[in-house]
Amino acid sequence: MSKLNIQNIDAIIFDLGGVVLNLDYNLTINAFKKIGGERFEELYSQANQDKIFDLYEVGKLTSNEFVDYLLQFLPKETKPKTVITAWNAMLLDLPKVRLDFLSELKKKLPIYLFSNTNDLHYKCFKSNMNEVYGDDQLLENTFVHTYFSHLCQVRKPNPEAFELVMKKHGLKASRTLFIDDSIQHIEGARKIGIKAHHLVGEQIQDIITF
Repeated sequence: MSKLNIQNIDAIIFDLGGVVLNLDYNLTINAFKKIGGERFEELYSQANQDKIFDLYEVGKLTSNEFVDYLLQFLPKETKPKTVITAWNAMLLDLPKVRLDFLSELKKKLPIYLFSNTNDLHYKCFKSNMNEVYGDDQLLENTFVHTYFSHLCQVRKPNPEAFELVMKKHGLKASRTLFIDDSIQHIEGARKIGIKAHHLVGEQIQDIITF
């Protein structure tokens, strides 16, 4: 396992799902199949999303519009609440050991969060944080600043997503590290000079030394 030396790094931008928050896309795919959504796997995958998901992730669709869209591909008796439960199935836990690590890392250098997410997932993981840790502002309190695509209306791997963070905080691309589990986001960051690490089967607390 390679180690990331951050001696020449001024700041780190973290992805959320699959990096900070545990995630399993297959749970959502299987949940939709269980309720009759056999085409869902065609519509949604981590690397190649149907346009409707992109629009939802930049806040161009409401949650009601998004759910109504998905209902087209499901049995007529399917309830919106069932769709929402299946959609949120992919969201898992945020281990305390990871939170503790980030809190220590934050003492060494500024850390930021940029997540391609959506209104339903956002509300779900904030509710989960409140249930487990008693704090629905846990992510906001862990990072210097958090960015969620549906709120800032731009998503990775668009250069504007990374530039938004760098411009607001005065960061230099060559001295900024970005960590994500999606290769297309890594490639997008590298195109504008950000140092980027593709997280595959690793834990952030095991690969960053300081």
